[in-house]
Amino acid sequence: MKKVLTILLVCIGFYSHAQKENFNLDFEKIAGETHTGWRSFGSPDYKVSVDSNVAQSGKTSAIIEYHGDAVNFKAMSVVIPAKYAGSLIKLTGYIKTENVTDGYAGLWMRIDPSIAFDNMGNRGITGTTDWAKYEIELALQPSATGFVVGGILSGKGKMWVDNLTVTIDGKSLDEAPLRPLPPTPLAQKDTEFNNGSNIVISELNDESIDKLELMGRIWGFLKYHHPAIGTGDYNWDFELFRILPDYLKADAGDISGLVSNWLDKFGTVEECSSCQEVSDEAFSKLDMAWLDRSDLSAALKQRLRFIQQNRHQGEHYYIGLARGVRNPEFKNESAYANMPYPDDGFRLLTIYRYWNMIQYFFPYKHLMDKDWEGTLKEYIPQFLSAKNELEFEIAAIKAIGDIQDTHANLWGGNNAIQEWKGKNYPPVHVRFVENELVITDFYNEEHYESLGLQIGDVIASVNGNKVEDIVNDRLQLYPASNLPTKLRDISRDVLRSNEESLSIEVERGERKLQKELPLFDRKDLKIYGWYKPEPDGKSFKMLNDDIGYITLKNIKPEDISEIKKQFANTKGIVIDIRNYPSTFVPFSLGGFFVSELTPFVKFTKGNVNNPGEFTFTETIKIPSQESTYKGKVIVLVNELSQSQAEYTTMAFRAGNNTTVIGSTTAGADGNVSAIPLPGGMRTMISGIGVYYPDGTETQRVGIIPDIKVLPTIVGVREGRDELLEKAIEVINSTNVGKRKR
Repeated sequence: MKKVLTILLVCIGFYSHAQKENFNLDFEKIAGETHTGWRSFGSPDYKVSVDSNVAQSGKTSAIIEYHGDAVNFKAMSVVIPAKYAGSLIKLTGYIKTENVTDGYAGLWMRIDPSIAFDNMGNRGITGTTDWAKYEIELALQPSATGFVVGGILSGKGKMWVDNLTVTIDGKSLDEAPLRPLPPTPLAQKDTEFNNGSNIVISELNDESIDKLELMGRIWGFLKYHHPAIGTGDYNWDFELFRILPDYLKADAGDISGLVSNWLDKFGTVEECSSCQEVSDEAFSKLDMAWLDRSDLSAALKQRLRFIQQNRHQGEHYYIGLARGVRNPEFKNESAYANMPYPDDGFRLLTIYRYWNMIQYFFPYKHLMDKDWEGTLKEYIPQFLSAKNELEFEIAAIKAIGDIQDTHANLWGGNNAIQEWKGKNYPPVHVRFVENELVITDFYNEEHYESLGLQIGDVIASVNGNKVEDIVNDRLQLYPASNLPTKLRDISRDVLRSNEESLSIEVERGERKLQKELPLFDRKDLKIYGWYKPEPDGKSFKMLNDDIGYITLKNIKPEDISEIKKQFANTKGIVIDIRNYPSTFVPFSLGGFFVSELTPFVKFTKGNVNNPGEFTFTETIKIPSQESTYKGKVIVLVNELSQSQAEYTTMAFRAGNNTTVIGSTTAGADGNVSAIPLPGGMRTMISGIGVYYPDGTETQRVGIIPDIKVLPTIVGVREGRDELLEKAIEVINSTNVGKRKR
């Protein structure tokens, strides 16, 4: 017996650490023209290769380079098995870039199956940069089946990546302990409908839509409440396809019995001693009145109520909350990307999945113009009647638009919509100014003279259609929190087309001109998105002897100390956040503007143990630093200020002498949660509620400026920055329009 025990202990000791493995993370092993063990995917307009001349360490690095016709992305990856024990996985690597525009370069990491993902999309590298170290850190989950790591280039330009390392809780893969291999969840073994649901819904009428709406509610309720589903014993997508044929044929009086028999399959629900009622401190809770609807039998109502009262607790197979921030993580959700226009069953699954995710875990449901309760019935026929991939994507983007969250759009799997918008782009940058579509810039210098157009020209019609009518026709296809942000996004596409040119009517003062506007392949234009890059890449400068200027679009951590030093004795500082901050600065820079520990924000977070409940966190405060800035601080915002830009503005607004100037921001704050949908579609939501300390909303309303200033067409024509002019005026005045909170 002692001998056997000794052998077991030796084995345990041996396997408690990973055997040495080489995933070629240093890119030193080469097979032909590629790096051993690495693969690439994405657009063919990019090339992935070995560079033997440029390396951060060793002899070679990997390179991704754009060289094609259509701007998209390319990623390279290596797969690491999820056999390591720990709570955090960190990817560290070095990146060098050259002329990266229209996107970004970065590291990326995914924990499968759809557990966590980060591609540096909100902090990507642009322009030309030397070798620098970057990191991604994600929380591990016991259900992880693998890690995918690598580099990604989105847009134009070139990137090098080298010297990657992966650590688990700070230990290298050679030193990280192995975890016991968990049994494969039963849900992952169920592959019966991987290639199609075999569901055909031939007739839609009021009765059948009512039935399908009821099933969608029951299916989603059980997904997030029933203990057997929460533990991953069932592939819940495929269980829907198993019940649907009989359910669709059942008469109204037979539905309750059919559902009750279905529930029997999932075993007995035991009484839950740890299930708590909705907290008295809850900011919001879900109205479950539908459980008492008249078309359910008394016995089924009682059974569903019992499941609600004795719901799943703890680690859930399909839903979790992100470490620290606590925004929802939608786990183990397949996107079924091999079917861009899926069959009836999968199209129905799409709206069921999305509707219930919003129903139980979207923190801003109370701010929608529509009553979300009624949208499931509204969208079921739209998804089922979609005749092709384009109509399917349009149905999805309309449903996404109903939650009125600028973070929520169709960010992937929208190929048909992109083709419909057009492959050719205008040579001019336009935006809505004074409710008119105005030319604000030319992408290429050679077009300044050749087009016969001028900055400040108003485009009144396109191919004989008034711009106002085009906007009204497209509003539903551009999800956003508020109208200014919808117009921001529409302006980028209103002049796109599959044609080679557009006929436009231009208004220049009192004159009306007819112009033929040539369109170009995107690669032939120096296109930028919301705002133009700084030519010198600097994030701060002196406007004059007394006023400093900071733009956050390219600020770096190392800039902060120099800013404090150079601007310490100025009369005022203008901080331009009409952009997306390249570095997180609410505390490192915000602490320069407060004289004491100052509250500036609080959040609401969901509850996996009680779906639909949201409670406030403690208020977050900014600590004062060694010295406090004594001058005036002016923050510039507009519809380009979104998410982290809005959060940063809230932090600066807490300062002793801060004034916000501009117009309403994008109204989408809070860490985002990714949502995969059938058809390979991908969307997101703002995953936590963001509020001022007094409970004032920021979602949809955005950051309301203390002094409202909007650009004018005359100002655009004259090349003036009217918000900056107002900021300088306020700094030089004796009064400040700061709004107290």
